[in-house]
Amino acid sequence: MAAFLQWRKFVFFDKDAVKDPTDGGKLLLLPKGISASDSGRGHIVLGDMEGQIWLLPRSLQLTSFQAYKLRVTHLFQLKQHSILVSVGQDEQGINPLVKVWNLDKRDSGNPLCTRIFPAVPSNKPAEVSCLSVHENLNFMAIGFTDGSVVLTKGDITRDRHSKTLTLHEGGCPVTGLAFRQMAKVTHLFVATLEKVFCYTLSIKEYPRVELDTHGCALRCSSLADPSQDSQFIVAGDDCVYLYQPDERGPCFAFDGHKLLAHWHRGYLFLLNRDLKSPSKSGFGSGGESSPSEKQVLTIYDLDNKFIAYSASFDDVIDVLAEWGSFYILTRDGKMFVLQEKDTQTKLEMLFKKNLFVMAINLAKSQHLDSDGLSEIFRQYGDHLYLKGDHDGAIQQYIRTIGKLEPSYVIRKFLDAQRIHNLTAYLQALHRQSLANADHTTLLLNCYTKLKDSSKLEEFIKSSESEVHFDVEIAIKVLRQAGYHSHAVFLAERHQHHEWYLKIQLEDLKNYQEGLRYIGRLPFEQTESNMKRYGKTLMHHVPEGTTALLKRLCTNYQPTGDCVEKANSEEFIPIFANNPRELKAFLEHMIEVDPRSSQGVYDTLLELRLQDWAHEKDPKEKAVRQGEALSLLRSDNTVFDKALVLCQMHNFKEGVLYLYEKGQLYQQIMHYHMQNEEYGKVVDACKRYGEQEGCLWEQALGYFARKEEDCKAYISEVLDHIDQKNLMPPLLVVQTLAHNSTATLSVIKDYLINELQRESQQIEDDERKISQYREETAHLRSEIQELKTSAKIFQKTKCNMCNSPLELPSVHFLCSHSFHQHCFESYAESDAECPTCTPENRKVMDLLRAQDQKRDLHEHFSRQLRSSNDGFSVVADYFGRGVFNKLTLVTDPPGSKAVGSLEVSLQRDLLIHTKRNS
Repeated sequence: MAAFLQWRKFVFFDKDAVKDPTDGGKLLLLPKGISASDSGRGHIVLGDMEGQIWLLPRSLQLTSFQAYKLRVTHLFQLKQHSILVSVGQDEQGINPLVKVWNLDKRDSGNPLCTRIFPAVPSNKPAEVSCLSVHENLNFMAIGFTDGSVVLTKGDITRDRHSKTLTLHEGGCPVTGLAFRQMAKVTHLFVATLEKVFCYTLSIKEYPRVELDTHGCALRCSSLADPSQDSQFIVAGDDCVYLYQPDERGPCFAFDGHKLLAHWHRGYLFLLNRDLKSPSKSGFGSGGESSPSEKQVLTIYDLDNKFIAYSASFDDVIDVLAEWGSFYILTRDGKMFVLQEKDTQTKLEMLFKKNLFVMAINLAKSQHLDSDGLSEIFRQYGDHLYLKGDHDGAIQQYIRTIGKLEPSYVIRKFLDAQRIHNLTAYLQALHRQSLANADHTTLLLNCYTKLKDSSKLEEFIKSSESEVHFDVEIAIKVLRQAGYHSHAVFLAERHQHHEWYLKIQLEDLKNYQEGLRYIGRLPFEQTESNMKRYGKTLMHHVPEGTTALLKRLCTNYQPTGDCVEKANSEEFIPIFANNPRELKAFLEHMIEVDPRSSQGVYDTLLELRLQDWAHEKDPKEKAVRQGEALSLLRSDNTVFDKALVLCQMHNFKEGVLYLYEKGQLYQQIMHYHMQNEEYGKVVDACKRYGEQEGCLWEQALGYFARKEEDCKAYISEVLDHIDQKNLMPPLLVVQTLAHNSTATLSVIKDYLINELQRESQQIEDDERKISQYREETAHLRSEIQELKTSAKIFQKTKCNMCNSPLELPSVHFLCSHSFHQHCFESYAESDAECPTCTPENRKVMDLLRAQDQKRDLHEHFSRQLRSSNDGFSVVADYFGRGVFNKLTLVTDPPGSKAVGSLEVSLQRDLLIHTKRNS
C-alpha cells in the first residue's frame, strides 16, 4: 500500500475558465439542468433534465436535439465510432429507454437514431444506474439499482442482429461497469456498493469471478489504460484498489470521501468532498451535493508516484478529456480547462527541486527521446558529483553513453583518487562498443595503475563475440606497460600475428615459440615473417629455422590440401653467418626440386668451392672437387658467375671446364700459358685448332718469346703450321727472330719445305703461263682467220634442241647454230650465242676483278708506305670491307682457290704491319 501523503505535489496543469468565443470573451455558460455527460470523437456530449442532448465541438458552438420527452439520465460516447448511446425517459413511471444514435447521419437535421429498446432488467421496474458499451459495438451492459446487469450481445446498433440477457442479479445496486479487451479475451467488470465481480464474455457460459467483498459508490470506478495493464479501478473511502480479471492488484491509500473517479491519459482523477465542508448524504454516498459544497479534484500519476495537480471546485458535475486537455463541468454552468504543461517545463520544475529520479521516471513515462533522457542523466550526474557522491555520479554518467561526449566525463575523473570511477565508466563505454583507441589506452592504463590483474584479465579474456575494444591498441598499451603475457594472449587470440611475433621475439626472446607460431601461419604470412625475422631465428635456433625454410620452399601445407612453396633464392641472405645450414638448405632444394633457380645453384657452388679451398685432407679435397664439378656440369649455374667464382677460388678444373663449355679456346690456351704448362699449350692447339686456327700462330708467338729451351715445342708447332699452311714463312721467321734459343736448325726443315712448295708453285705457274700463251696465240690466229676468210657453217642440228636444222636458222662464228625460234626463246641478247654466254661472262668478271684488285693493291701499298700510322690505314680498309677473309694464307686444299693477287696483298699487309710495329 502506498501512502499518498508521502507523494510530492506539483502543479503540472494550468487552470483556465473556458470563454465563449462569440461573446467578447465572456465565460462560456453550459445549459441548465445537466444530468449526464461524456466526450469523444471530437466533441463533448451533455444531456439535460428536459430530454435534450447537447453537442459541444471544439469551436465551442453548442447545438442540441430533442432525444427524450422527459429527461436524459445516461450518455456513453464511443471513442472509435461516431455512435452515442443514451438512456432517458419519455413517459413518467415507464421503464427507461435506450437509444442508439449515429452522429454522422442525419434525420430531419438531427442525428439518426438507429435503435430504441426499453431497459428492462426483470419483471420489476428499476432505474438504470450505469452504462457501458464495448468499442467493437458487439457488447452493451446496463446496470440497475436492483442489482441487475443486462447484457446486449451482437450489433448494438440494430435490433435484429442482437440479443439481450440478464448477466448478473443481486440485491445491491450496480455502481460501475467496464469492458476489458486483451487479445481475443473480453471481460466485463461489475462493481456494486458491496462487491466487485468479473465476467469472461469470450467463454460461452460467461464464468464469473468475485474479486472483492467491498464496492464503491456511483461514478467511483473506471478502467485504466494499458500502461496500468487495463486494470479496473475502484475508489473507496479509504483506498483505491486495482483489479485484474482474476485477482486484486495493488492498492493506494488515498483517504477521503470519493465523489468521482476517472482515468484519463495515464492519470487518475479523484474528486473528494472537501473536509472542511459539511457532509451530505446521497445514493451510495455519491449523491448530488448542495450548491455551496466545496470539492477537491486531485490528479495522481500512479507510475511515478506524485500528485500532478490539486485544486478546489464548486459542485463538479464531471471531468472529461477531449482535444488534448481536461474539462471540468460545474453545476453553476461553468466549464474549466486543465492544460497539461509540456514535458520540458515539468522537468525543469523537477530539476529546480533536484528531483532527478522523479524526472527520469517522468521522462520515461512521457516517452521522451534518448537525447532528452541523456540530458537528465547528465544533470543528475553533475548534481551528484558536486555533492561528492562520485560513485552515484558515475552511474548516471554511464547512462549517458552514446549521447554525451565521453571526454566530458573523463576530465572530471582523471584525478588519481577517482580512478576507480573512471575505470567503471570506461568499462561501460567499451561494453557498448563506443570506445575509441584513446579510451582503450586509458582503461588499460587504469588497470595497470591499479595493478588490478583480475580485472585486466577479465577485460581482455572476454569472449570473441563480446570484444568491445581496439585489440591492436590494447596490445600496444599492454606491451608498453610490461604486461607481455597479456599482450601475447590478445595477439594470439585475435590473430594479430605480427604483434605476437614482435613480443615473443623482441621482448620475451622466446625464439623457439616464435618459430613454432610462424610454422602454423598461412603461407603468405609465414613467408613474410620469415623474411622479417629469419636472420634472428637463424642465429638462435638455426636447425629449426632451416627445417621450416625447407618446408616453406618445397611443400608448405599448414592447413587444407593446397600446397604452396616460396622462392628459395629470396631466403639465402638469412643464412649470412650460417654456411653449414645454408649448404644443407640449398642441397635439399636441388634434391627436391632440380629446377630450382640459378641463384640457388650459384650460391651452392660458392659454398662447395669454399669447402674445397679450405679442405686440407687430400681425399676429402678430391671429394669436394668432384661435388663442385658435378654442380658445374649440371648446366644450372650462370656461366659468368660460375666462372668468376672458380677464378676467385683458383679452381683450375672448373675454370678449364667453363672455358671449354663457352668455346673460349684462346682463354684455355692463355690459362696454360700463364701457368707455363707448355705441353698443355700444344695439347690445347691440337684439340681446338680446327675450331680456331689462330691458336697455332699464338702458340708459336708464345714459345718465341720464351728464353727457355722450347725447341721441341716450337718444332711441333711448326710442323702443324707447315702441314696446314697456316702462316707465311716470312712471318714465321720474323716471329722466331725474338727467341735467342731458336737457331736455324729449328726452322731448317720448315724453310726447306716452304721453299720446295714455292718452287713447285713457280713451276706450276710457269706451266700455266706457257699454256695460256699457246691458247692466246691459237685464239689470235682464229680471230685473224675469221677476219680474212669466209666461215662455212655445216652444222646439221640445232645446238639447243638437237633437232635437224630448218630454215630460218641462226649461225654464230663460234660454230654454234640454232633454229630461229629456239634462239628467240633462249637467247638473252641478239648479239651473243646462248651457249657461250655463261662462260664469256665468267671470263669478263674475272678480268674486271683482277683489274680492280690490281688498282686496289697499288693504291693500298702506296698509302701504307706514305702513312706514319700504318694501323689507321689498315683499320680504314677493314672498315670498308676490303678484307673479307680472316685467314692469313690461302684456303686449305679442297676449297676454292683465291687469286694470287689477293694472297700477296694479304701477305704484304701482314709483313708491312709487322715491320712497322
